[in-house]
This record gives sequence, C-alpha cells and structure tokens, in this order.
Amino acid sequence: MAIQKILIVDDSPTERYYMTEILVRNGFTVTTAENGEDAFLKIKLDKPELILMDVVMPGANGFQVTRSIARDPELQDVPVIICSSKNQETDRIWGLRQGARDYLVKPVAEADLLAKIAALG
Repeated sequence: MAIQKILIVDDSPTERYYMTEILVRNGFTVTTAENGEDAFLKIKLDKPELILMDVVMPGANGFQVTRSIARDPELQDVPVIICSSKNQETDRIWGLRQGARDYLVKPVAEADLLAKIAALG
C-alpha cells in the first residue's frame, strides 16, 4: 500500500513549511503538529500512514513520542521517520531503538526523504 497521508511533527514553522512543500508537490496529503501532545490528538483524530518526527521540541521530545506510538497497539503499525538536526550516530541508534523505522538529519534533502518514504510504501 502506497503511503498518502503524512503527519509532520516539528516545532519549527520553517521546517514544517519546507517539508510540507516537498510532500504536497509530490502528491502527498500532509497534516502538521507543533509538538508531541498536538501530534497525539491529530493521530487519534485521523490516523496518518507515516509520521515525520522532530526530536527537539517543547514538552515531550520526539524520542518519547516515537516510543509512545511504537508501544500503542492502535498506532504501532504507523511508521515513524525521525527528522532531526541531531546528527550523531548515537542519536540515530537511539531513535531506531525507540521504534522509528528510519532517521534523517536536517536539513532533509528532498531526494532522501522521498526515497525513505518509497522504501516504506
């Protein structure tokens, strides 16, 4: 099943705009959330087929939100790709251990993002 509905979770309006622009231009339906709490409301309301998750956000960080999604029986089938400025290998490994399917370092290149999404679909 090809992925269509994507939720972007990022506290930066610039990042949300940038990624939304790429995804909409490539035919995806996009919703956004500014933090983990907002993300959970939107996930429950209209379950996305993919979540692009920032790490450094106010409130719950992206690792915590990803772990909660991975442990929720209703949501664990929704893949999460972490998109973070944290570029250490330890961050990538930790993100994958929390349940993320993949990890991209910001600024995210359009080709890399589309390739990661295609690999999941």
